[in-house]
This record gives sequence, structure tokens and C-alpha cells, in this order.
Amino acid sequence: MLRIITMILSLIAVITVQLIVNVFSINGKTTIEIMNRLPILFTPPSYVFGIWLLIYGCLVVWLFGFWRNQRQQSNDILNFRATLFILSVFLTILWLLLWQYEYFHWTVIVMIALLVTLARLYFTYPKIENHLFERVPISIYFGWVIISFIELINYVLTFSECGGWGISHSLWTVIFLTIATLIALHFMSHHQDLSLHAVFMWVFIGLVVKIVFDSLFVSFSSLFLTFVIGAS
Repeated sequence: MLRIITMILSLIAVITVQLIVNVFSINGKTTIEIMNRLPILFTPPSYVFGIWLLIYGCLVVWLFGFWRNQRQQSNDILNFRATLFILSVFLTILWLLLWQYEYFHWTVIVMIALLVTLARLYFTYPKIENHLFERVPISIYFGWVIISFIELINYVLTFSECGGWGISHSLWTVIFLTIATLIALHFMSHHQDLSLHAVFMWVFIGLVVKIVFDSLFVSFSSLFLTFVIGAS
């Protein structure tokens, strides 16, 4: 009982922090305001970030499934998943706070730790597992963090006034989109993960909507790669 209570309180804590940074702001700015400060082509429109509502809703369902199915799992795997989940929530809170106070380089380190944690949690499930009470919520969470990490790298490079090593901003964006597509294709090929796939497509379509006329190269590339992911 203590285990599930701790997990529930952890989820409530991260939802509370998320609400504060996006609605009421910390350090005088909201998350979106900081994000839109720099001209990052990889940044999707604000409505795409509404996926957090889906993520937290799915995690509520996941916690219910965790509690309901705990008799069907060994105590060791339950404790391992609970530990990883609580750690992922803590790292998400740390990520949000570091971002708000503009410690962007530290945010990269925290997000790497978050990716490793979620990957470890993801791989505790069977390779082909697409049940709403099992891997699906973790897949959506994991997929969004992967996209957010790529977006963060773009932001930090621009913030640090990186010259791009002779490569244009548009081409770098397409390179990162291609890397994201390869990741999505890997998880579809090896794990048949439709949920993670859908997250990537949601973001790519958002990019098309945002920059359709600002950069035709990026928008057409995003649209093409969306079809590539969808067709796989």
C-alpha cells in the first residue's frame, strides 16, 4: 500500500508543478514563453504541448493498472517499476524547474537521466505489449521525452550561439527530424509500438502547421517523414 501511495503522491506532485509552470509561471515566465523566445524551427506550436494532459491521464490509468494487476507480477518487478516511475517523476520536476530558471545546460543532463530511466522502465515490458494498463502510458511518456530532448538540444545550440558548423538552421532541423524518424521506425520494427509512433506523428504534423510557409524545406520534410512513420 505504501508503494502505490508514494507513486500517486509523486504523480500529483509533478502535475502540480506542470500546472504552475504552464499556467501561473515560475521565475516570471511560463514554459511556453521561454520556448518561444528563440526562433527554433523544431519547436511545435503551443497546442501540441497539450499532450501533457494525455500523458498524465494515461499515467493515472497506468497507476490503476499497476495496482489492479500487482498480484500477477513478482514483487521484485513491481518494486523496480515503482522505483523507476518515482525517479522519472522526480527528474521531470527537476527538468521543469531547471528550465524555468534557465539552467539549460543542466537541463540537458537531467533529461539524459530521465531518458535512461524511462527507457529502463519501458524495457521491463515484453517487446510486443500495447495494453492501456501496461506499456502504452509509458510509451507515450517516453516518446514525448525523446522529442522534448531533441527540441532541447536545438534550443541549447541556438542559445549558445552555435554557428551550426556551416549547416543552415533548416538543414539541421531536417537532420534532427530524420533522427527522430529513425527512432520511431526502430520502436515500430522491434516493439510494434503504435503509441510512441503516434506521439512523433503528432509533433511532426504540428511542425507542418507552424512553419508551413516559413520554411518550405522543413515543412515538406516534416510532412514526408510523417507519412514515412505512418506507413511503417
